[in-house]
Amino acid sequence: MAKAFKYGLKGITGYLEPAERELLRSLIDDVISMLEPAESASEDPLTALIGLDMNVQEPSDRALRRLLPNVTRNDDAAALEFRQLTERSLRENKIGALRAAALGLDTNEVVLSSADARHWSQALNDVRLVLAERLDIRDDADAEHVHTMQDWSQAEDVESYLALVYNFTTWLQESLVQAMLQSMEQRG
Repeated sequence: MAKAFKYGLKGITGYLEPAERELLRSLIDDVISMLEPAESASEDPLTALIGLDMNVQEPSDRALRRLLPNVTRNDDAAALEFRQLTERSLRENKIGALRAAALGLDTNEVVLSSADARHWSQALNDVRLVLAERLDIRDDADAEHVHTMQDWSQAEDVESYLALVYNFTTWLQESLVQAMLQSMEQRG
């Protein structure tokens, strides 16, 4: 059974069983797959170097839109222009954090440096955003409904299983953020 992250002499540490690590690795891989842009064979190297993507469009998948939201709500042209200038680097940063977190899943005891903890926090947040969208969490009442599912033996369908996974990743992220805050307090 997983143990919450905590701050101590070794840094920020946590414990995950092999099945929990495989679950997280699978979730991370799924989010990476969502974020990987389609490769363009005729892409201008200079455009790629500076991070422009003139072919980008608002994602049709709601979960991907949650990860890559529009910067404005009432100006589609401005939102598209901003997306063209920033989406490639945003995707790359998110994928980098997800891959860095996945590297920490090789052993049961997870030991994180400050940089590792930031990557883990970002990765868990992106996983939770996707799960929240798949569970259709829109407000506090929806979140409360999801949080009532706590017993793995009661998972009877995909929604209840996703709710349990969402609750697990939420708990894991909360313990990580608390350990990060404690680490900052100790150093500051």
